Amino acid sequence: MTLPAFELVQPRSLRDAIDALAAAPGMEPIAGGTSLLVDLRGARVKAETLLDLGRIDELRGITIDSHELVIGAMATIADVLKNPAVAEHAPLLVEACRLFASPLVRNRATIGGNLAYASPAADAAPPLLALDAVVELRSVRGRRQVALAEFFKGVRKTARKPDELLVGIHIPRAVPGTLSAYRKLGLRKADSISVASVATRVVVDMAGRCQAARIALGAVAPVPLRVAKAEAALTRHGLTVEAAADAAKLAAEATSPIDDVRGTAAYRRRVTETLVKRALLELVEKGGDGR
Repeated sequence: MTLPAFELVQPRSLRDAIDALAAAPGMEPIAGGTSLLVDLRGARVKAETLLDLGRIDELRGITIDSHELVIGAMATIADVLKNPAVAEHAPLLVEACRLFASPLVRNRATIGGNLAYASPAADAAPPLLALDAVVELRSVRGRRQVALAEFFKGVRKTARKPDELLVGIHIPRAVPGTLSAYRKLGLRKADSISVASVATRVVVDMAGRCQAARIALGAVAPVPLRVAKAEAALTRHGLTVEAAADAAKLAAEATSPIDDVRGTAAYRRRVTETLVKRALLELVEKGGDGR
């Protein structure tokens, strides 16, 4: 199918984009377009007017200060991969971005678009959930920040209001003792949508004891999600082989997957347990407490 007809608005500044959305809240923002254009062509999404964010340079930056790493919503996946500050303070995100689609898509797809489109299988969502990321939204009414864990409301539904733009992602700087691991299963090795994905992050002290834990899942529920019970199993019992197995079972129990062309719900649950266990065992090898 060909693309349907639509009006295209191309602001050159963030202020102009926000004003345009305030005047016409039904307008659909478009970043890289790697998902939206495909769905428009397939008639899965309808939009009479698109707000093209591609000319707004102020949304492309990646900065770091004493408290946090900030990634502009229009930074591409390729931008994230080559940025040294991201590599230092969010290596978990870099791992996920390496497995993101193909080089061509990584040069076009944006980090903000991947989150704002709210696919359950969004590759950037699990690592950013595990990193305690916060999204920044702006409108003519001002700015607000929403924890990513509260941003996703359903399949392609978010906390973003119609007159708001997602303008950036805030990630706390990594603290000493941070360990992370990422796993993704697709139907092929490259350019595949996730059957299931897992991002894990822990903070261990000098004795290897687990002080904090994050386990986030993608493609196994209506929204990307964190698994609090599995995280608590690690902080309660330590970063051990036994605790990793228990946390993996709890993570699988927290899923609510569907049957689709990429896999059955039962398969996704089994895969989730396996992926979480493998990721956590990697962390045990890196810095477990040995109990």
